[in-house]
Amino acid sequence: MVNVKGKWTLIMGASRGIGYHTAKFMAEQGCNLILHSRKTEHCQKLLEEVRALGVEAFSVGAELSDPEQVTALLREVDNLGKNVEIVFNNAGIQTPPRLDFCQTTVEDFTDSFQINIIAPAMICYHFLPKMRENGFGRIINTSSGIHLQPEFAGYAASKAALDKITVDLGYALEGSDVTINLVDPGWCRTDMGGKEAYFPPENAVPGMVLFAFTDDRKSGRRIYAPDFSGMELGEALEKAEKVLCSPYEKL
Repeated sequence: MVNVKGKWTLIMGASRGIGYHTAKFMAEQGCNLILHSRKTEHCQKLLEEVRALGVEAFSVGAELSDPEQVTALLREVDNLGKNVEIVFNNAGIQTPPRLDFCQTTVEDFTDSFQINIIAPAMICYHFLPKMRENGFGRIINTSSGIHLQPEFAGYAASKAALDKITVDLGYALEGSDVTINLVDPGWCRTDMGGKEAYFPPENAVPGMVLFAFTDDRKSGRRIYAPDFSGMELGEALEKAEKVLCSPYEKL
């Protein structure tokens, strides 16, 4: 198991929901944090909570629908002078369902793709070179289990695209100690998931964080976080290592 104590982690969409619980869990393991939200003040309470756990933490703000703001955010993170070794691409949007799915708009696709795939891709491509140079890194991209629901076409297509680039990038990284993997948090009662969702957001941990701790040098994998709900980290890792395999082993 990877010891993350003292490592720097960037968590996108950290101010609430799954990102919030991910941040608290990683801080409890001794991980230093850079917390993203649309506006830095949204993470103020979380900053105080994680610093009280004895770790260092900063907040950064950016609207991910604007590539220029994403670029500025990455520059701001670089200027902090910290070696970011773990990235959680958790931020995302879900456009409203189109019950008449033939009324799906162009904006449903453009908005979803900008935030759910283009911004995460920019973040991946920014940090991967330094991770490869240093010989260690973990990127965890948030997937989705939505399928066969054309009323969510824009969102579903953007997440499918994120899955695709994750698997493709993973092929280039396989066998190194830089890994990139996918986690589906399940349908959680967050602002995005809504009140009717199956799971509370804290249910997604420790599943959401497992790939930050795996040390088997495998990429391109995908797990369903609720499968690990209620487990201790070590127990969850033991279970994960039994069921997770690289998709490239079949090539």
